[in-house]
Amino acid sequence: MSLSNPQFVIPDEIASPQTKLVYMSLLVADEPKATDLQGLLGLSKLTLFAVLESLTANELVRRTEAGYVVR
Repeated sequence: MSLSNPQFVIPDEIASPQTKLVYMSLLVADEPKATDLQGLLGLSKLTLFAVLESLTANELVRRTEAGYVVR
């Protein structure tokens, strides 16, 4: 595996650009909290929580005690 050219796979069911952005951020971050994601991505709380809820409901992301992780 080459770290200089990482390849990330986004599931086909993720269509929204905002959802893709959150998902990609979760792939590279280490269990970020919602507030971390909000600051990093500049999304409103309302938008961010809707995206995280959607990703969680579709079993693509899970919430941990520390934050959120990709399944």
